[in-house]
Amino acid sequence: MLNIAVLVSGGGTNLQALLDAQKSGVLHSGRIALVVSSRPGVYALTRAAEAGVESAVIDRKACQSGEEFDAKLLALLREKGADLVVLAGFLTICGKAVVEAYPNRILNVHPALIPSFCGKGFYGLKVHEAALERGVKVTGATVHLVNEIPDGGPILAQKAVEVFPGDTPETLQRRVMEQAEWVLLPAATEEVCQGILKKEGKAFGTAQ
Repeated sequence: MLNIAVLVSGGGTNLQALLDAQKSGVLHSGRIALVVSSRPGVYALTRAAEAGVESAVIDRKACQSGEEFDAKLLALLREKGADLVVLAGFLTICGKAVVEAYPNRILNVHPALIPSFCGKGFYGLKVHEAALERGVKVTGATVHLVNEIPDGGPILAQKAVEVFPGDTPETLQRRVMEQAEWVLLPAATEEVCQGILKKEGKAFGTAQ
């Protein structure tokens, strides 16, 4: 079983989806061993505590640079033995050092159908505001591997969600979370965990 570190910056609804998936058995090839927040005092930390999961805060605003933040994050991930990193509403872009340390082992969920409404500056409600302003009839969510290009890594899964007349960014955000993000992220996390375990098993000659 792999040790999963979940990175958060806010309320932690996607973290909760992962915790629920672990409890139900949907996520069983890895366990959530660590939650790291880029901001203090967010509700995601409460969710971690209630689930009995260790948590830590690396305050992005207290760091002098992105490189300093990355160094602290990477040191913590290594100290805690993280095998896989899941970005669940994490508002800080992982730098080169982190990406290179975890090749094909960092997942992110984005609240749109990449390549639409993605990249630097597209996060949270801004994504849904842009979708509504453009007038799309269908939006959704994407889970992808993380590389050095924001939202540019290989796509693992996508799910479409209908846009209704009269939607606000808030109502659309909620529907995308419920119908797509909370479904895709746990399933994709389990799939990646299985793939890593299978690969490691072959490498060590333990696979059947």
